[in-house]
Amino acid sequence: MSILNEISEALQQGKAKNVKELVQKAIDEGISAKQILEEGLLAGMGIIGAKFKNNEVYVPDVLIAARAMNTGSELLKPLLAESGVKATGKVVLGTVKGDLHDIGKNLVRMMMEGKGLEVVDIGIDAPVEKFINTAKETGAQVIACSALLTTTMGEMKNVVEAVVAAGFRDKIKIMVGGAPVNENFCKNIGADIYTPDAASAADAAAAACL
Repeated sequence: MSILNEISEALQQGKAKNVKELVQKAIDEGISAKQILEEGLLAGMGIIGAKFKNNEVYVPDVLIAARAMNTGSELLKPLLAESGVKATGKVVLGTVKGDLHDIGKNLVRMMMEGKGLEVVDIGIDAPVEKFINTAKETGAQVIACSALLTTTMGEMKNVVEAVVAAGFRDKIKIMVGGAPVNENFCKNIGADIYTPDAASAADAAAAACL
């Protein structure tokens, strides 16, 4: 088995210590950071994402795999920066104002990072202005809003309207998600993308950044 396959396997099993050792070994063997990232870490996380979508693994498995991925990524970050490898896209992610739930949001972030996206996480209870200002400052291609309460869903509409008012609606895709949200709601408020789960959200965000 090649070392990149070993990295992928160890990541899927959530073995952070093994992932770190294998990534270091691959670096020492002269494999490029980009190749280690794409064919080792992201490949493994992609398999976890697909299994999660099919209910073959569950939230704890994803969290453990993501932690293992982060351990490996830390070693690669300086090397990727040196070689000028950029993230495949940038997403501003947050739970809307009035909503303090973050498990779903954090899962989405991990899945998106597992697709090679740079995620600017603005946290929970995020006001509209924070979504707008962060998107402008970072040049993100996607704004992703999460809500778990029916009472806070309206904030997503406010985000869409604020993007229109700020004059860059044509430059950015707006994603919405969370338990009470559905495709109809997404269309009604003028957002672009709704996905029912974290793995689909990551796929859709990666496609939107192309």
